[in-house]
Amino acid sequence: MSATATRLLRVATVATAAVAVTACGGAVLLPPSVSSNDRGVGPVVESMRRTISDPNAIVPSRSVQESTLMGASSTSPLDILVVGGGATGCGVALDAATRGLRVGLVEREDFSSGTSSRSTKLIHGGVRYLEKAVFNLDYGQLKLVFHALEERKQVIENAPHLCHALPCMTPCFNWFEVVYYWMGLKMYDLVAGRHILHLSRYYSVQESIELFPTLARKGKDKSLRGTVVYYDGQMNDSRLNVGLACSAALAGAAVLNHAEVVSFLKDEGSERIIGAKIRDNLSGQEFETYAKVVVNAAGPFCDSVRKMGNKDAQPMICPSSGVHVVLPDYYSPEGMGLIVPKTKDGRVIFMLPWLGRTVAGTTDSNTSITALPEPHEDEIQFILDAICDYLNVKVRRTDVLSAWSGIRPLAMDPTAKNTESISRDHVVCEDFPGLVTITGGKWTTYRSMAEDAVNAAIKSGKLSPRNECITGNLRLVGGDGWESSSFTVLAQQYVRMKKTHGGKVVPGVMDTASAKHLSHAYGTLAERVATIAQNETLGKRLAHGYPYLEAEVAYCARNEYCESAIDFIARRSRLAFLDTDAAGRALPRIIEILAKEHNWDRSRQKQEMQKAREFLETFKSSKNAQFHDGKHQ
Repeated sequence: MSATATRLLRVATVATAAVAVTACGGAVLLPPSVSSNDRGVGPVVESMRRTISDPNAIVPSRSVQESTLMGASSTSPLDILVVGGGATGCGVALDAATRGLRVGLVEREDFSSGTSSRSTKLIHGGVRYLEKAVFNLDYGQLKLVFHALEERKQVIENAPHLCHALPCMTPCFNWFEVVYYWMGLKMYDLVAGRHILHLSRYYSVQESIELFPTLARKGKDKSLRGTVVYYDGQMNDSRLNVGLACSAALAGAAVLNHAEVVSFLKDEGSERIIGAKIRDNLSGQEFETYAKVVVNAAGPFCDSVRKMGNKDAQPMICPSSGVHVVLPDYYSPEGMGLIVPKTKDGRVIFMLPWLGRTVAGTTDSNTSITALPEPHEDEIQFILDAICDYLNVKVRRTDVLSAWSGIRPLAMDPTAKNTESISRDHVVCEDFPGLVTITGGKWTTYRSMAEDAVNAAIKSGKLSPRNECITGNLRLVGGDGWESSSFTVLAQQYVRMKKTHGGKVVPGVMDTASAKHLSHAYGTLAERVATIAQNETLGKRLAHGYPYLEAEVAYCARNEYCESAIDFIARRSRLAFLDTDAAGRALPRIIEILAKEHNWDRSRQKQEMQKAREFLETFKSSKNAQFHDGKHQ
């Protein structure tokens, strides 16, 4: 039997069932999910939801949070101290706090400053993992896909203002590919079951070109035969992460960014970790915080945290670099992505609309662990070369508005002798008493990773939670009551008061672009930002061509623990990721507003400008990259 026939035969049975999905309008009967989120915790959820969604609720100030951590003594310790403020760490803090536990969290830089802000921006089940599960007859991979598809739906539902379904187009250049991808993606629908976003379908060449005008009809020695479109989720990753941190704070967790663990405190008798010495990196002050259990959620840096507990700890992180580039909006239509499942060297390449621009990637290569990873020029060129084969638009290096690299913390068994144990799944372990480590996994499954870590911490510290995990049915701050039409209230009821260069105050229209941006970035709290823009004369845009307003800087400083210029351009807004040149031009005004909010002197302002410019240099846009342009001129 030929290889082609074998591959089709492998998926034929499941594909037949998938046809039934189409015929029945997408209704699939699967066993109910066995999850703690389905258990009877309704009143607790409602109480916590009211707390987090209260329009008048204000997160505790940074100084109050720091005082809470300082007050955690050996006689009155925290239940859990989380190290790391990425998606998993903040997810752990929210999960534990909503179970009634006393929680603290410290993050060396800013919430989402590492891997969590440098993701692919997709909330996905893993089409590739499903393919491996079928062809390798790997039930473990299939379980990963089932689980990720369930979590995908929950992430979107819990933060509807920051997440949405995105159709992704897969081009097919022969009829085998049409049948193969159609079957595979129908199987993806089937596996999603009741968690499906929308049904996949085939589009003819003409329909495909209408949906994606820059798609090439002809490639190298091949002609387009049509496309298969399926759905995954997309998110604003760092704002989702900040939303987790703020939701955790409203739920009672003491979260502190720009504070790092210097060393662990150990019980003299048992050697169990009972807390940590922490340094506030803004003030330089050091203090001790006691906790019954420490959860290590430091992502790529979790091994260095483990070595604080045990200097002989074997590494369990195999770092992988993922590079992305941002291109102008005309590379992809609004609301439709392009996924190439297999390039010349077998890698997956995508091109997705994101916040008014196009993000393309990604690479997957070994790397060293650094605080500010930078993309290599050959990786950028690889991405440009790969998408060039599928577009009818000239792909130019000079179009790259921003390029960044993120480090994926792939987890491996520290006792394994080879890399075959490297997992895309997450790992929870306690290899030193009192220190629970959670690592691996992916953005999509952060919530269940956090649940597993908290369960392990409860067992380790013999903690007494008030209730079981409720985060599967808990809207994040700004999400409860949000509708896609919410922006119309901003457009109709608010104006943007702006100060001219001469000092005159003039009203400006709250245009649709600004209103939609505020609504999607802040959810139901967008009116707070609009009020600042209107009442405090902070309605001007920070950068030409982008909807970010001056009012957002003030709001984030007051309500989202925005403590530096980098915090704003990279994580509160996404200007650094979208356009490094525009971010650089906006810096003086951003620093001016933050200086007023935080009472910075001239020296601090100068320091902020220097640090921010150095940070932007790590984003290899065409303006700051050193390259010799060849093919992509």
